[in-house]
Amino acid sequence: MDTSAKEHRTVSRVVGILEAVAARGPMRVHEISAELDAPNTSVFGLVKGLVATGYLSEEPDGYRLGPALGALLLPARPDLESAAAPVISELRDTFAETVMVGVAVGDSLIYLASAESPQRIRYAAPLQMRRPLYPPSAGKVLLAQRSEKRRERYLASLELTDEQRAAATEELRTVRERGVAFNRGETLPDVSAAARPIRSAGDVVGALAVAGPTPRIEPRLEEIAHALVDATAEVARRLGRDRPR
Repeated sequence: MDTSAKEHRTVSRVVGILEAVAARGPMRVHEISAELDAPNTSVFGLVKGLVATGYLSEEPDGYRLGPALGALLLPARPDLESAAAPVISELRDTFAETVMVGVAVGDSLIYLASAESPQRIRYAAPLQMRRPLYPPSAGKVLLAQRSEKRRERYLASLELTDEQRAAATEELRTVRERGVAFNRGETLPDVSAAARPIRSAGDVVGALAVAGPTPRIEPRLEEIAHALVDATAEVARRLGRDRPR
């Protein structure tokens, strides 16, 4: 019996509805349908179900997130974004490049927060938006921590040649062993980055990455990777300090 996680259309649409409303504020059914590229009738039924269970509320200007979402939040859960805030600011000041903290959400990478480079030409990280786990450096770090079966299944979902998939598989093994990932112009031709995992209580809970224009940052990638060792350890220390006892 195959117990591996697989995408489910209805689940994906429900999640898509909640994410669309969270990102754009009040939305009407036809706007949600257009966002999801799904039939109005299908979206209408799901929206009404979410209203009935309190995950959406129906207002004069459209549908908004409902009060039931608050029940899913753990009130004393350590806040990764807060724990990382002073660390990413310090790294930004050290290297004058953009620093991000990211997490895996299903098979996507989401940047929670960033401290942008003060330089005129810089990388600006898109926050709270789903991005692929591969090839961003933060995504590689998070993907590398998964089981070999899950890694291979994810890579199989990408449009890669056999040669590219074999190279990605080997790269992720190296990332897992070394605890550092690089992105040398793979996502954007002129941007490169380095990332390391953030661990808390033995689990990988996120990743710290430093990114910038390739000509400026490429010669410093190893230096940045070394600095990320102490930076991720500091975030972990802060998470441990804030964890409820």
